[in-house]
Amino acid sequence: MSKQNIDSKDVIITLNNDEDSFLKEFRLNKNSRFKTLFGLYKGHYGKLLLSSLFFVIKASPVWVLPIITSNILNAVSSPDKTSAHTILINVIVISILILQNVPTHYLHIKYYFRAIRSVEAGLRGSLVRKLQQLSITYYTQMQSGRLQSKIMRDVETIETLSSQLFTTLLNIFFSIVISLSVTIVKSRIVFIFFLLTIPIAVLIITYFRKKIRNHNREFRKEIEETSSRVMEMVEMVPVTRAHGLEQFEILQMEKQLNKVAEKGYKLDLVQNLFGSISWVAFQIFQIICLGFTGFMAYKGKISAGEVILYQSYFATIINQVSSIIALLPTLSKGLESVDSIGEVLLAYDVEDYRNKPKINKIDGNFEFKQVHFHYKDSDNEILNELNLSVKAGETIAFVGKSGAGKSTILNLIIGFIHPTEGTVLLDGKDLNKIDLKSYRTNLAVVPQNSILFSGTIRENITYGLPSVTEKQLEKAVEDANLVELIDSLPEGLDTKISEHGSNLSGGQRQRISIARALIRNPKIIILDEATSALDSISEQKIQIAINNLVKNRTTFIVTHRLSTIRNADRIAFIKDGKCTEIGSYDELIEKQGDFYQLRNLQEL
Repeated sequence: MSKQNIDSKDVIITLNNDEDSFLKEFRLNKNSRFKTLFGLYKGHYGKLLLSSLFFVIKASPVWVLPIITSNILNAVSSPDKTSAHTILINVIVISILILQNVPTHYLHIKYYFRAIRSVEAGLRGSLVRKLQQLSITYYTQMQSGRLQSKIMRDVETIETLSSQLFTTLLNIFFSIVISLSVTIVKSRIVFIFFLLTIPIAVLIITYFRKKIRNHNREFRKEIEETSSRVMEMVEMVPVTRAHGLEQFEILQMEKQLNKVAEKGYKLDLVQNLFGSISWVAFQIFQIICLGFTGFMAYKGKISAGEVILYQSYFATIINQVSSIIALLPTLSKGLESVDSIGEVLLAYDVEDYRNKPKINKIDGNFEFKQVHFHYKDSDNEILNELNLSVKAGETIAFVGKSGAGKSTILNLIIGFIHPTEGTVLLDGKDLNKIDLKSYRTNLAVVPQNSILFSGTIRENITYGLPSVTEKQLEKAVEDANLVELIDSLPEGLDTKISEHGSNLSGGQRQRISIARALIRNPKIIILDEATSALDSISEQKIQIAINNLVKNRTTFIVTHRLSTIRNADRIAFIKDGKCTEIGSYDELIEKQGDFYQLRNLQEL
């Protein structure tokens, strides 16, 4: 699906509040899943009330029919002069009630689904908003397949639960209330008998509820894990195929799929045993009711028509109590999904810009002061007393062995992570104390693996920019050394790119990434191994594009190919989290230190 430049007036869901209403509900009611669920529908209660009103009207034939049946049966069994009139009136009444079902059902679903679908879209929108706020560290700990499952599967499960609650429960409530109301008016003895079914239902529900909830939780976690594994499997297909590991991957996936099947099997057993026991219990009660009311009619205490009336209403009560029991698995599954979504919406690991000053003008001076960094739950110092000053417009390259801390420095500059000790200053301001969003609008990153989406080359270059002139676009294409490629394509800039840009070469994808950076006219450039995976011819074309990109911009480069950084103003050798050498290419060669040795190793 291509990502078009979106005009704000075309967006249905509002995501630009500091904290949207759905997130507030999760925060306020985090200890009550039911309160959270019903809180999601704030602003839609009016629609749900109208929907409920029309539901009661449209369902009325079901509740009136036993009375009509009883009246007609009594008129037939004890005929008199008014019997024909009674039958006619009752037939007319029930016919009118049945015919009104069509318009009232339409009005019921109109208001009902307007509320349901709005909340469904809004909840997914809240998740999308939250995912854009969460830190990069969060994504390193949470698999993308799990997040996809929460946005699609869990929201759909909540929508299903809402549908059940706002229709099934409404039907259950009115069916039981009307059945008991008519019964108590007709016979208190039968009414008391009806009430005896309630304790049985409560006991059955109480016994099975916890078991079903626990099995649902285990099943949901396995589904998330499977979703994540499937995504990994698809991405690994080229590697799997290249090494002839298809059977190995199949066996790995089969193990995971069998885990899901086993968890699902246990859940199915509990749910169906629950349903079976419930059905047997209530069928026995219904037979007892038939015998009880039949005996009362035999004794002359009630009429034959009333036997049918009570039997119909008792059947209604039994069916509705059974519906409550059948609803329990859906309820448990839906509430588990509420918890699952809450895991994302209530995650605290966010980039919070509130009350932090925005950056309107950037010169591009950086200073690292006694910077230390280590990850949580680890004492291993990745950066250790790093001190470094970078002037505006300067190009500085970081080199060193893998694991020395080069990429960590880039992540500090972007603001993905923050020092555990020390400070990183931008134009004298602590990066940790400014609005990083405003800062990053002046930043462009060209990663090692170009990230392209399915769409046109034009859309990939202008991604996120509401208005770009053709002149600006042509300049970016020219400076990125893309003219030859664009001219060779039948549709030029409007040529479609396949998923991840698989129909382009590595060098072509990288130059599109550079064009994307150029068109933003950033003050700060970050190049993370931008040429490491390219052949020498592609590297030359990329190097021309990079030279155009870094002009008059503060540029940070991480590379293992020392040939690409000869023109850097300074080169910093990073070793064990420290800058052990810094200077121009020629100065470091003349010094014959760590950089010199690394250069000699590459030339061997």
